[in-house]
Amino acid sequence: MLDFVRKLFAREASTSVQWLIVGLGNPGQRYAATRHNVGYMVIDELTCPERAKCVKPTTYMNSSGDYVAPLARRLGIDAEHIIVCHDELDLPAGAVKLKRGGNENGHNGLKSLTEHLGTRDYLRVRLGIGRPPAGTAVVDYVLSDIEGDISEQISLAAEAVRLIVEKGLTAAQNEIHAR
Repeated sequence: MLDFVRKLFAREASTSVQWLIVGLGNPGQRYAATRHNVGYMVIDELTCPERAKCVKPTTYMNSSGDYVAPLARRLGIDAEHIIVCHDELDLPAGAVKLKRGGNENGHNGLKSLTEHLGTRDYLRVRLGIGRPPAGTAVVDYVLSDIEGDISEQISLAAEAVRLIVEKGLTAAQNEIHAR
């Protein structure tokens, strides 16, 4: 009987959640189609990989860490197994880039995550939204609706998440950055 219990626990442990995949955005219909919500859009597109939990925080962007850090602790997931999908002003619209850690570059959602996780070493799927036109405030730009079709960018970002989980960050970077 003891062997049966050990095997049962071993099987449960092997199928437990090993990755936390987070799409950053703001809740509510008002923000659904905005540039700041591309992270939510990736989660909507993604078929969550096995052994992963895919979430869209129900907090506003600037408080993302309030939601993500306690969830990661409860699931026992370290920062190197947290993948955050988010908008990136410093990349041209349509671009998708992957990295581990780094600066938050003024992104309040990332600042909140870093503060609450106690590290910058989580993985990032960065979706380029470009810079606002001259005379447009950043906050107005990121909270305005996306212009044009971004379905290819969202699909590529979802594929990037799957590649990170299946093959690791370096292999995913090699494949995604080559496109």
